[in-house]
This record gives sequence, C-alpha cells and structure tokens, in this order.
Amino acid sequence: MTAMLTGRCLCGAVRFEAIGPPKWTGYCHCESCRRHTGAPVSAYAGFEREAVSWPSDQPVRHASSAGVFRGFCARCGSTLTYEGERWPTEVHLHAGAFDDPAAVPPQGEVHTEERIAWLHLALPARDG
Repeated sequence: MTAMLTGRCLCGAVRFEAIGPPKWTGYCHCESCRRHTGAPVSAYAGFEREAVSWPSDQPVRHASSAGVFRGFCARCGSTLTYEGERWPTEVHLHAGAFDDPAAVPPQGEVHTEERIAWLHLALPARDG
C-alpha cells in the first residue's frame, strides 16, 4: 500500500494529497523564499507533479521571477507551492502546509550562501 500525505491552507479551501514518499525534502535559504513566506527559511517536500492532486480549490499561481511560480490560497493567502523551470516535472509543497509536517523532515538545505547569519540548522549543506 502506498502512503498518502495530505495538507491544506489555513482556511481549508485548498487541500492537497501527495502519493508516496517525497523525492527529497529540504530547507531553502534564498531571499525569494524568505520574502514569499515571511519566514527566515522555507522547508519543502518535492514530489513528481503526477503524485500530487488537489481535491478542492487549486492554488493560485504567481510568476514570482523568471521561470518560477509560487502557489498560494486565494482566500487566506497561505503559501503552498513552489514550481520552477529547473525542475519541470516537480511540485514542491511547503512542509508547514502538511497535516503532519513531521512526516516530511528536511534532509538538507540549499542556497546556503543566502542563509541569515543568526539562523543555525543541524543539517548538511546540499547545494547543487
């Protein structure tokens, strides 16, 4: 039996289901993610697009920079997804939107050169 992970936005209008384990999980330190979320770091779980379904409203997509789309709830504004041309077959779901965020612990981090100096995480860097 394949595990299903579920999640939603703050108001519940946008819900998602992801089948199977994520391809990867990690923290992103880039300035764009910080500005999009208002958090010092973002945590993501990456899935192949066909493994993710939206049994409710779909997230609104915003072209935040060249080749990058960020998804959020049109009603409550919750940050939900990152999609980029660099990974055209994937959708990256924000870990905090999962019903059980403990199920998608970050295993690495990217864009560590943009890390805020006061932020310290106990993970190996995984830039590349």
